[in-house]
Amino acid sequence: MAIAPDELYQPTTLTKDADGEDRWTLNFGPQHPATHTTLRLVLKLDGERVVDAMPDIGYLHSGFEKIAEHLDYNQYVTVADRMNYVSPMANNVAWHMAVEKLMGIDVPPRCQYLRVIVAELARISDHLVCNAAVGLDTGAFTYFLYAFNPREKLYDIFEALCGARFTNSYTRVGGLTGDASPEAIAMIRAAVRELPKAFGDMERLLDRNKIFVDRTKGIGVLSKEEAINRGASGPVARASGVTRDLRKDEPYLSYSDFDFQVCCATAGDCYARYLVRMAEMRESLKIVAQAIENLPEGPVSIGIRDRASLPAKGIVYSTIEGLITHFEVLMTNRGFEVPCEELYSATEAPNGELGFYLVGDGSSRAYRARCRPPSFLHFALFPHLIRGHMLSDVVAVLGSLNIIAAELDR
Repeated sequence: MAIAPDELYQPTTLTKDADGEDRWTLNFGPQHPATHTTLRLVLKLDGERVVDAMPDIGYLHSGFEKIAEHLDYNQYVTVADRMNYVSPMANNVAWHMAVEKLMGIDVPPRCQYLRVIVAELARISDHLVCNAAVGLDTGAFTYFLYAFNPREKLYDIFEALCGARFTNSYTRVGGLTGDASPEAIAMIRAAVRELPKAFGDMERLLDRNKIFVDRTKGIGVLSKEEAINRGASGPVARASGVTRDLRKDEPYLSYSDFDFQVCCATAGDCYARYLVRMAEMRESLKIVAQAIENLPEGPVSIGIRDRASLPAKGIVYSTIEGLITHFEVLMTNRGFEVPCEELYSATEAPNGELGFYLVGDGSSRAYRARCRPPSFLHFALFPHLIRGHMLSDVVAVLGSLNIIAAELDR
């Protein structure tokens, strides 16, 4: 029984369907603690069983894509990382990879390794929040607290790298805002040593917790064929047996240098998505360990002769060429030399394939910029996953998809 458009904006009501059966229409969100963000679901219920669901977005519209046409390629990174406020470093990397691909820029090896490190730490941070939220929604409050302890250590690392804990804005066209300090490198090495124990504690709390298992196994099942046909990616697709991972299938940065496994399951339910994220955190930590121990020497940004990257402050203050380059990059009538071309560039973000489509017109700003966020496609899966389940299963299914509202209303 589909939800009619005129039912979308009605209060909670009891109506009769075409067969004369009583059906509740229930609004879930946009202000509800279990949505974890600002989104809305219109549920049609037969008692406590969900007959149908309609996702309703637009409550957090920020115009992120249009803003990209009014800010230059460096300024926009402060907006891109707010599109996913749970793992902003991953968005930093994805945005500037697309810009550099458009401009034909190859960043130095040390920059590539540091970008891999921050992207994988962001993946761990994202998965910690997602699994913690699913645990909290299904009654595992202790697990929630255990997950936020290692996440705090990751925030300390981000702060040491770029000065910000939450919205990082660490990347720049052609490089990074700065090199990793010895203190930051020491903190990353400490995290590599300490986080496996934290992951083990979390798994012992939840993997065999009867209440959690009963509330997630067999709930919200997505088959492999449906995952492919409906455009799922990331942990949601891999939990259904889809082995695609852009880090392996279409390697970027320096991912081909590292040994890691693509984590998959076959059940396709909420529990499988939880297990895939737990396994991916360990694989991400393995990548970080390899990258930090084999971190190349050298600069983290391209040279000043390329006229695309802001030179280091020391060069700006001590050389005339550095000073001229600094102002030329910032000036709207000089700045970047961008070809009049279009492209699509994608990365394996924590929630799935995060892609940016850019059209360059020769100026320092994008003529058109569009984003392919994983949450937008995964939110569309929700009605298919919840039909036939109980009202209490809504929070488990929604949490396992890890929907970020800023990606929906971009």
